[in-house]
Amino acid sequence: MVLKQTLLASAATFALGFAGAASAEQQFITIGTGGVTGVYYPTGGAICRLVNKDRKEHGIRCSVESTGGSVYNTRTIRQGELEFGVVQSDVQKAGLDGTGAFENDGAFEGLRALFSVHPEPMHLMARADAEIASVDDLKGKKVNIANPGSGTRVLADTLMQYSGLSKDDFALAAELKSSEQAAALCDGKIDATIWASGLPNGSSQEATSSCDVKIVPLAGENIDTLLAENSPYAAATIPGGMYPGNDEDIPSWGPKATFVTSSDVSDDVVYAVVSAVFENFEDFKKLHPAFARLSEEEMVSDALSADIHPGAMKYYKERGWK
Repeated sequence: MVLKQTLLASAATFALGFAGAASAEQQFITIGTGGVTGVYYPTGGAICRLVNKDRKEHGIRCSVESTGGSVYNTRTIRQGELEFGVVQSDVQKAGLDGTGAFENDGAFEGLRALFSVHPEPMHLMARADAEIASVDDLKGKKVNIANPGSGTRVLADTLMQYSGLSKDDFALAAELKSSEQAAALCDGKIDATIWASGLPNGSSQEATSSCDVKIVPLAGENIDTLLAENSPYAAATIPGGMYPGNDEDIPSWGPKATFVTSSDVSDDVVYAVVSAVFENFEDFKKLHPAFARLSEEEMVSDALSADIHPGAMKYYKERGWK
């Protein structure tokens, strides 16, 4: 009886020790995204969903954080408070070089790219009764230029620069988050809002479904010059009929969403995250309409300014993509 009790106690001690070791090996990672009404948040959620599906095998548990957007994510990855983030391609380039919003930060030499995701056309959404048919018509209006720290704010500043506008030209230059803009637009607190996101997105859907909102074309010589001088951006089209009350194709431009990390994140963790996406690629494409036209070859090559992380490169070489 004593021997049996001793054996049981030993087994229990071993089990507890094993559980403790397994627990110690488990790693937690967080993906910084954006507002919950944009596409960054579900993008992070889609990646985490696929990572967590096999967490018993690799011991990695993934979670998503709604954040202020691209600039915030890049800066917070640099500080070691986020492991991964979704950022605009232009913000990735600026973070790497220490330019634009990162001029005071200096170059982020440890920034590493994993893959690009969906295109992000600019949406200049205006109340129909505000009589805004072009960017020039924003003068004297109440315009949301997005919250500081967001990728959209960088794009809004770029659009204003190439359109000869400044905040002083507006009756109000609001700095609302993407989750606040639709209600402010329909309540008449602002006349227009500048917004960039994948297609379709909840914020544009909310605005165009709740009140009479038109998406204003972004084309012309100023946009041609902007694109010629800024390689991270490309011309884009918002398809007619995607949003209520906007039946014709709308010319626009914008960056691509990209998925980034730091050189401090281990090769094994990055390999597990990247393989989770591409080993389940057809499932990934079904997790949001913005992913429907993605191709693996473009994702591992387009809009990536930073060096590809070695953990990701290992997987890409195994697949024959690099």
